[in-house]
Amino acid sequence: MSCNPGRLALVTGGAGFIGGHIVERLLTEDWNVRVLDDFSTGSDENLADCREHVELFRGDVRDPEIVARAMRGVEVVFHQAAIASVPRSIAEPLYTNDVNVGGTLQVLETARNADVRRVVFAASSAAYGDGPELPKVESLPAEPLSPYAVQKYVSEIYCHQYTALYGLETVALRYFNIFGPRQDPNSDYAAVIPKFITAALTGQRPSIYGTGEQSRDFVFVGDAARANLLAADSERAPGSVVNVATEQQISLNQLWEEIRKIVGCEFDPIYEPARPGDVLMSVGDLCRSRELLGYEPSIGLAEGLRQTIENFSKTVGEKRSMS
Repeated sequence: MSCNPGRLALVTGGAGFIGGHIVERLLTEDWNVRVLDDFSTGSDENLADCREHVELFRGDVRDPEIVARAMRGVEVVFHQAAIASVPRSIAEPLYTNDVNVGGTLQVLETARNADVRRVVFAASSAAYGDGPELPKVESLPAEPLSPYAVQKYVSEIYCHQYTALYGLETVALRYFNIFGPRQDPNSDYAAVIPKFITAALTGQRPSIYGTGEQSRDFVFVGDAARANLLAADSERAPGSVVNVATEQQISLNQLWEEIRKIVGCEFDPIYEPARPGDVLMSVGDLCRSRELLGYEPSIGLAEGLRQTIENFSKTVGEKRSMS
């Protein structure tokens, strides 16, 4: 582990898709890193390349004892742990609220008592809902369409309150649709890209829910990780909600065309009924991100898809060779 005692970070959900990329980014910038994860959705594979450099705590983010142990001496907490699933939040609103809101409150309260300098929270663009205003600006009123969106929005408010009442620095990053290598195609979170890629690589027709004309703002996971580190040190960001987006939108129909063109497959998708809680149109504004974080996306959709398809091709090939 790197010997830099002044820079100790805790990544909750650090064995998850985004969390694992944040861990890797922190290590490249000479942070000491702890991970707290219960591995309910996280995976050892997301830490495979850096496990020996990370101090791992296996446990629930709602458990005050293990959260306190993991947070001892920490300067910045990157709070990624959540049940990031709209469908599951609709099916299990009480349980997902307990994890997503209760877990966040436990992290904030423990951070306050542990003299943590800053908490960077993984918020969600789902808070915007389906209002007609595009692009989505942080000053727009929240119009959540699902319990998951409500839970992320309430957690944002808690972050703001902990800054206003207790002086704990917090930054809430409203992720748009994050994608990239190692994303689980079986996940419910922003999983259209890994599902499309897996279908294309395995010769299956992907499912599109609704007409396919709904749009998304897809952000490469490396840019999301970089935004987290910018949020950790920005002097102007505490107490703020900030978009992590690209200002570019693409429909799901166009997305499938891009993926099948790269992979070289010809088949058409299967159209299924629209799902409750799904947002129709989404694209984020970056004015506040630029102003407060100095954030600018560096990987466009085409390059991000290429890198992700390359990673998934290796994974699919390994699974086939083992079967």
